[in-house]
Amino acid sequence: MITKETIQEIYDVARVEEVVGDFVNLKKRGVNYIGLCPFHNEKTPSFTVSPSKGIYKCFGCGKGGNAVNFVMEHEHYSYPEALKYLADKYNIEIEEEEQTPEQLEQLNEQESLYNISAYAQKYFSKLLFENEEGRAVGLSYLKERDYNEETIKTFQLGYCLDQWEDFTSHAQKNGYKLEFLEKSGLTIVKEDKKFDRFRGRVMFPIHNLTGKVIGFGGRILSSDKSKAKYVNSPESEIYNKSKSLYGIYFARNEIVKQDNCFLVEGYTDVISLYQAGIRNVVASSGTSLTEEQVKLIKRYTPNITILYDGDEAGLKASFRGIDMILEQGMNVKIVLFPEGEDPDSYVRSHRTAETEEFIDQQARDFISFKTGLLSKDAGTDPIKKANVVKEIVKSISRIPDGIYRNFYVKECSSMLDVPEQTLMNELNKNLREKFRQKSRKEETVEVPEAAEYTSEEQITVDPTDTSFQEKEVIRLLLNYGTQEISFEQEDELGRKEEVPVKVAEFIVSDILRDEIEFRDPVYQKIFDEFVQFHEKGEIPEEKHFISFEDKDVSSAAVNLISEPYELSSNWEKHKIYVTTEKDILKNAVSSCILSFKARKVDNLILDIQDKIKESKDDDEMKELLQMQLNLKKVSIEINHQLSRIITK
Repeated sequence: MITKETIQEIYDVARVEEVVGDFVNLKKRGVNYIGLCPFHNEKTPSFTVSPSKGIYKCFGCGKGGNAVNFVMEHEHYSYPEALKYLADKYNIEIEEEEQTPEQLEQLNEQESLYNISAYAQKYFSKLLFENEEGRAVGLSYLKERDYNEETIKTFQLGYCLDQWEDFTSHAQKNGYKLEFLEKSGLTIVKEDKKFDRFRGRVMFPIHNLTGKVIGFGGRILSSDKSKAKYVNSPESEIYNKSKSLYGIYFARNEIVKQDNCFLVEGYTDVISLYQAGIRNVVASSGTSLTEEQVKLIKRYTPNITILYDGDEAGLKASFRGIDMILEQGMNVKIVLFPEGEDPDSYVRSHRTAETEEFIDQQARDFISFKTGLLSKDAGTDPIKKANVVKEIVKSISRIPDGIYRNFYVKECSSMLDVPEQTLMNELNKNLREKFRQKSRKEETVEVPEAAEYTSEEQITVDPTDTSFQEKEVIRLLLNYGTQEISFEQEDELGRKEEVPVKVAEFIVSDILRDEIEFRDPVYQKIFDEFVQFHEKGEIPEEKHFISFEDKDVSSAAVNLISEPYELSSNWEKHKIYVTTEKDILKNAVSSCILSFKARKVDNLILDIQDKIKESKDDDEMKELLQMQLNLKKVSIEINHQLSRIITK
């Protein structure tokens, strides 16, 4: 259990722009930062981070919160896990009790899989350095690849003993259930038998964006052809192959810094390049590149450089991945290493500067790469050459930006010696076909028949609905609670003077005096919190609600505090002055409270009208009619005050 003092320290120290910046490429815009939302697919940034308010908010999908919420939402962490992650990031010490087997049993599936994976990594790493077989087989192999101890420990490499159930037995003895060992893929269970999936293999842990181990890759070192060279963890609750990239945890900051991501094929390519100082590198872990992996890279940079070895069959298989990158509006370049070489072998036989120079000089855009490769196969055959043109233009049609498409058409025309207009005609044909396919998909969605036209008003407003008014009251409390507004009052001698009062004090006192309650339970909870502080002569700051334990309250607070646009200070520099809500705060607060009261009074009038209809007692009827008359007078007075504020 984490103490309240530690939790408060985490909230105080964690900077939302730094936390979000570990996962999203943020760019400064005025006082805020913007980037592409990690929670939904978007091409134009609508994801905003406000350092001054300590919140993030996507105005596209609606997600919002503070640093802790972001880690929970993005990494699917529990509240304690998110706190521990941030404590680790900011070097805040958290004292934890050692978990007993009984406590381990109570963990949910996701937490259990994370715990088992972490335990397995530590166990395999320990075997690599301390076990005789681990040192003789696993460590010697890694040393042969020129990996130093620092690199081995950075990537948490390890070794699984070549025994049927060594790891499984040790894990069970330490309280880990066989059910979760099987779900993690570390243990295979067949009938009454159980055995280690990775026995006799060097272990490459796969990390998520926060550095947690989510899966493993295991390389066998024997020459047994009947066994696969590499075995990977199966998919689980925490490991999704199509959404994971090997090395992304170690590369993300450097990708942002270099504004480019090197994409390689295997684990050893990543590790060798990283050790050489080239650290903006990730691998698709032997699987075909997926759309989710491309989007993951896009969070950090729009530029990808794919590093390939000279295998021609593999190169042609890569075309689909290149088209996928183009569809995401990203810039892709390709580097081919000399025959018989791959990024791992090349960087180990060359100095880092030579490798960087080679990559820089050999990087080609996808047009020249694809054209060169396909033209070589086509030779002088006119039919094959025509197909090459069609294939290249098909790739160009994937690019969403029209200017880039036109640029590549010109380049393709020059390289293939084909008239530009011919290519443009083929491109337009491809674009029309894409449009038709999209239209056909949309046609399959059932659209309700249009309602028959009628002169009657179709939109009705519920006169009892106070949701908008309640929302506005709470919004003003959260955004301007500590601001001062002044009201004119007469002293005992009849002299008029301006008396300042805090917005929160004015609103809370006014609503409490009239005993008004909120229908929305979340808004009522926020208001009650203001009341508690009011009774102590204090006003809660907005961060009190942003970090509120009740997720519904913190979510509502973020939504009400967030603003899609903020005025730049440059406007005032150029002597352009815009009236903001803060400038007319007194009127905004007064009209908001009056509107809230007006709607509440209208509700009371409607309630009395219902009672009048049901009443059969004359005395009761008279009393109800008098109450209705009084309330209507109040309503008229409130609306009169409202109209005076509006026309000021």
